[in-house]
Amino acid sequence: MTEVTDTDFEAEVLRSELPVLVEFTADWCPPCRQMGPVLSALSAEEGERFKVVQLDVDTNPLTTNSYKVLSMPTFMVFRNGEPVKSMVGARSKRRLLEETIDVL
Repeated sequence: MTEVTDTDFEAEVLRSELPVLVEFTADWCPPCRQMGPVLSALSAEEGERFKVVQLDVDTNPLTTNSYKVLSMPTFMVFRNGEPVKSMVGARSKRRLLEETIDVL
């Protein structure tokens, strides 16, 4: 799983040929820490279909504010440079896949 920043968000997410699942996260957020193994597993299992990346909201305020992210974790699916789905809160791998399968 890749970490992205304000600096490389456009190249890694908006210009990606694959759909991208972005987790807006923070070190101080317990549910965000719970999602680490889930996202790592998704990235390993589904890496050919879509990318999984994390963006730390505390160190990347431009992207966080640009997409009006207020709660952590927030998940956004980007396709062809546009956000197509947004979800807030931790979830299981199965539920995350079920909720994003139509856009990934």
